[in-house]
Amino acid sequence: MTATDSIAETLDHLVADATDHHYSPYTRFDWVDELADEQWWMSPDLLSVAGTALGERLGTERLMALSKWECVNFFSLNIHGIRELLMEVTRRIHTPGFEVPSEFFHRFLGEENGHMWFFAQFCLRYAGKIYPDRTLRIGDDSQDPQVASFLVFARILIFEEIVDHFNIRMGRDETLHPLMVDINRAHHDDEWRHIVMGRKLVEHLYRPLVERGDAELLDRLDTYLRRYMTGSIQSLYNPAAYRDAGLADPYGLRNEVLADPARVARHEAFLKRITRFLLSSKIITRPPFATEQPREST
Repeated sequence: MTATDSIAETLDHLVADATDHHYSPYTRFDWVDELADEQWWMSPDLLSVAGTALGERLGTERLMALSKWECVNFFSLNIHGIRELLMEVTRRIHTPGFEVPSEFFHRFLGEENGHMWFFAQFCLRYAGKIYPDRTLRIGDDSQDPQVASFLVFARILIFEEIVDHFNIRMGRDETLHPLMVDINRAHHDDEWRHIVMGRKLVEHLYRPLVERGDAELLDRLDTYLRRYMTGSIQSLYNPAAYRDAGLADPYGLRNEVLADPARVARHEAFLKRITRFLLSSKIITRPPFATEQPREST
């Protein structure tokens, strides 16, 4: 079986599963009139201050307030990430080179549009806002279509793997409000298909880049993706969320918690699956927070 045949077979299974488990996001959830501030909106161990000296200084009431705004930040990041992937996948559907996954792309686009809608509904109903997109763009404006497509689907995969780590944890956390559990569980139930597809496509799109024998290009892609992973983690630390939770000096607090050694293990856990995949596929040469070392020749 060729690589293309393997991808086609996998995507056929994913299309069938998506069809069998289709639902309307507009009727899927039991939207309550309001959510109390005095509860956990995000699992405490997922908060940006978890395990830090700052987290130990804050009382339960303040941590619950922070959990509300970090939940809103997490859902806002989903909205902005989905917007980008919708645009990029739409550009490629039914175009040369993407004939095989295009049928799945239709399901993918429909599901992601629904996800963006219910994340936005949550933020607007219970927080009255969506945090703006402050993500630092790590530029690689390649005019090479093969490189550009590889980076698009690698970014999508990284984004979805990090998000799914959070979804799985909160989808099982009975200390959260049932609506929050349901939203995270529903997202995970769709995202596993997107992650399976993403891994297949990323490996497929990377192969012709390796075959060029251009070590400088592979090093550049390696560096870009590790920086993107680091930037994605840093977006979880939003000074606006600290400010809305009533914490003074939000930018100083962001610097403090980002520098806390206790956060290293958390970051590694958030990135564990995607790091393992990218390393095993030899797309990156080391974890994103590791010391720089030269790439081995291929």
